[in-house]
Amino acid sequence: MDATTMTSQNRPFSIKLWPPSQNTRQVLVERMINNLSTESIFTQKYGILNKEDAEDNAKYIEEKAFLTADQHHENEPDGDGGSAVQLYARECSKLLLQVLKGGSIKKDKENHIVSNETFFDISKGKRAFIEAEEVEKLLKPLQEPGNSYSKICFSNRSFGLEAAQVADPILASLKSQLKEVDLSDLVAGRPEAEALKVMNIFSEALEGSVLKSLNLSNNALGEKGVRAFGALLKSQSQLEELYLMNDGISEEAARAICELIPSTEKLKILHFHNNMTGDEGAVAISEVVKRSPLLEDFRCSSTRVGAEGGVALSEALATCTHLKKLDLRDNMFGVEGGIALSKTLSNHAYMTEVYLSYINMENEGAVAIANTLKESAPLLEVLDMAGNDITVEAAPALAACISSMKHLSKLNLSENELKDEGTIQIANALEGHSKLTEVDMSTNLIRRAGARLLAQIVVQKPGFKLLNINGNYISDEGIDEVKDIFKKTPDLLGPLDENDPEGEDADADDDDDNDNEEGGEDEDELGSKLKNLEVDEAD
Repeated sequence: MDATTMTSQNRPFSIKLWPPSQNTRQVLVERMINNLSTESIFTQKYGILNKEDAEDNAKYIEEKAFLTADQHHENEPDGDGGSAVQLYARECSKLLLQVLKGGSIKKDKENHIVSNETFFDISKGKRAFIEAEEVEKLLKPLQEPGNSYSKICFSNRSFGLEAAQVADPILASLKSQLKEVDLSDLVAGRPEAEALKVMNIFSEALEGSVLKSLNLSNNALGEKGVRAFGALLKSQSQLEELYLMNDGISEEAARAICELIPSTEKLKILHFHNNMTGDEGAVAISEVVKRSPLLEDFRCSSTRVGAEGGVALSEALATCTHLKKLDLRDNMFGVEGGIALSKTLSNHAYMTEVYLSYINMENEGAVAIANTLKESAPLLEVLDMAGNDITVEAAPALAACISSMKHLSKLNLSENELKDEGTIQIANALEGHSKLTEVDMSTNLIRRAGARLLAQIVVQKPGFKLLNINGNYISDEGIDEVKDIFKKTPDLLGPLDENDPEGEDADADDDDDNDNEEGGEDEDELGSKLKNLEVDEAD
């Protein structure tokens, strides 16, 4: 026999699970009809459908689930189709429960079944170009008469000119019902000229819609891109959320935004993360902020803003007395910007999250911020002041601030120079904080005494999740002590691979520890002096 000939004994055997046979699909429909129209725990709770409605709903559910799973199988084939079968089953269960809770699916005047879904999302799967033929197929649900879609997400799929032209009339037909639109990462990899035309098509298609949320992030807009979306931006006066992250927002682009958006009186969320805005751009953005009295969440991190822009933004934020979350990380505010911000924060009693890491505010700015937050932010849950060259001289003000924050859950003071003395003051300030979950004091020149006391205090917190003290100068004995403190809950202690037991002043630390051990003391000299340090709330 030829060696290449396969017998029935050695022939590979495989089962193709997708697509299911028509008979299998029909059996599933009949099972769902029964689930919707007969007495059960679920129908007793949510209500029962008559036979006709149950049949309409079951057919709709099965078809919808099949199309979703089939699309998944086309995008991510897995050989036998097992993952598509699992998705098919999950979608059927999900939609069945939706129908039970909602009573029934809707029908239009011609008695066609209409989807109850409100969110249409094509962003799942691999990031890829999308062609005109695929757009027509993907957007088919948006063309169903009487559909309920009010939120769309086209992110993660790069539209060319022909694909955008297919989407144009479909979006235009929906704009009266849309409330949330996500067009982030819409033209990735496209030539500039084509990308601008695509943006313009989407902009004109959606012009006149009354949106609550608009996301144009990750589109390398620049001024040209902002103006390409001009028709859409000019028509928006009810926006509550605007996202323009990683968009190449320069000074000119920032001015264009300020010029084009007619009203931000209802704006609650404004995000400008990772742009090249600079001081002049920040001045333009500050005009938008001034016109946003209801702002609750402002993010302007990693935007190359210096002292001048920092002062302008700080002064503008004074009008936003409803602010809850502020993120200005990774800018160059300096001491001047930090002090200006401290004056503004005195008006923000609802603040729950403050992110001010890496803004170069040093001791003077940090103390000013801490003193203000101590008096004005009783609800604060997250405080991030990492990487600001803060030394032990600022520790008393920081400790007093932290002590006053009884809702604090996350504290990040990493990459400063608080040393043992400052760390012990911070640790004592955390003693009564029952909601604390995370503390990051990495890279702070901390030695054995500070690490030990901090570990002893946080390990007692009922919901605590993570202590990070990596990158410090803790002796080998100190590391052993800290690990012993966390021996019952080792997952709560972060990695210590970057700790340097031979780092600055390590020898002095070891000497102090050895002396104290010989004298029978439980704490070294520094620890005994500062362990019970009182935090003066009046500082």
